[in-house]
Amino acid sequence: MSAPAVPLPLPRLPREHVVERSLWIAVLGLMLVGFAFIFSATGASETARGAAWFDRLAVRQAIAYGLGAGLVVASCLVDYSRLARWSLVAYWVSISLLVCVYLFGVERLGAKRWIALGPVQFQPSEFAKLAFLFAFANFLSRPQGELASRAIFAKALGMAFLPFALVLKQPDLGSALVFMPSAIVMLLVAGVPGRLLGRFLGGATGVVLLVLLQVLFLPPQWRLIKLEEYQRHRLLVYFNMDFADPGASEAQRTAARAEKANKSYNVDQALISVGSGGLWGKGWRQGTQGALGYLPRAVAHNDFIFSVIAEETGFAGCIVVLGLYGAVLFSGIKVAGQARDRLGRILASGVVALLFTHVFVNIGMNIRLMPVTGIPLPLLSAGGTSVVCSLLAIGVLQNIHQNRKNY
Repeated sequence: MSAPAVPLPLPRLPREHVVERSLWIAVLGLMLVGFAFIFSATGASETARGAAWFDRLAVRQAIAYGLGAGLVVASCLVDYSRLARWSLVAYWVSISLLVCVYLFGVERLGAKRWIALGPVQFQPSEFAKLAFLFAFANFLSRPQGELASRAIFAKALGMAFLPFALVLKQPDLGSALVFMPSAIVMLLVAGVPGRLLGRFLGGATGVVLLVLLQVLFLPPQWRLIKLEEYQRHRLLVYFNMDFADPGASEAQRTAARAEKANKSYNVDQALISVGSGGLWGKGWRQGTQGALGYLPRAVAHNDFIFSVIAEETGFAGCIVVLGLYGAVLFSGIKVAGQARDRLGRILASGVVALLFTHVFVNIGMNIRLMPVTGIPLPLLSAGGTSVVCSLLAIGVLQNIHQNRKNY
């Protein structure tokens, strides 16, 4: 009698990569760079004033990294399509928080952008960006035939304009402008007819040109669209225009030249920092612009952190940072291309557009290609709310990637 046949083991199926490795390797690299250069930009001044280790900006940035990473893990436990069902609730909560900022927010340097919860302050505009991406992607994921409707298109523009207007009112022009590129990219990916999108872009371009025309050339009494004075000064600095109004006296022009030199100081010092780094930089914590206070300590660790990196690591370090951001953005494009549905594709495209806008505008203003707007550099600029929301946005890409095969 022959022995019973032993069943052969089934062949092991190839295992899908759940984690988008290139994305998270790049994110880890950016977090290490952020911690190191925030410490470099603030270490001397914090040591001089005897700040406790737990009260240092670099330590608080590390805590924000940890909190953001924990929230990413938690959010990835739920399929993004289920999260999108609550997107409209999150959108209106973010709108309510933006209204609360206007009513009783914390004011700094003439702007209300923060809400205080005891010792902790957070910036609702950062949360609003993420809530908007989810709500807008969910709205646009309807059948494509409906997107040809003018009523649907008008509702979509209203969804984008509402947070834009509330953030602009704070005033925070940089964060407000981020909503529009993200919305345009998502409308394109969703398949909105070109005739509707073209009319909107034409109208928006006309408004921008009108604002520039009146800021640069018209006297105050002829200006139809009012900007905050510091916003007007930033545009004048960017275009290297005279601060004096047409018809000003010689004394007023002299005062205007002095004011222009004062308002352009941060940008000039940031450009000097970038240029002085050369090819290989001066070395970590060896930069003189920040250490000696030429690059103002109040902005070196947030708006102008790229200038600190450029001075200390040179052109080579800048290429590494740009390469890390490139890896994040290309991973996001790949995730969008592999998404299982329209919702995932539109949402991933919006996240990529959001991150690209932040990187392009912030680095552009450090090298004087863009006007200063106060927009943070994702994961590198100091700021707990910005870091957490940036990580959550990248976590959305991970969520879409890991659920791409679920039908």
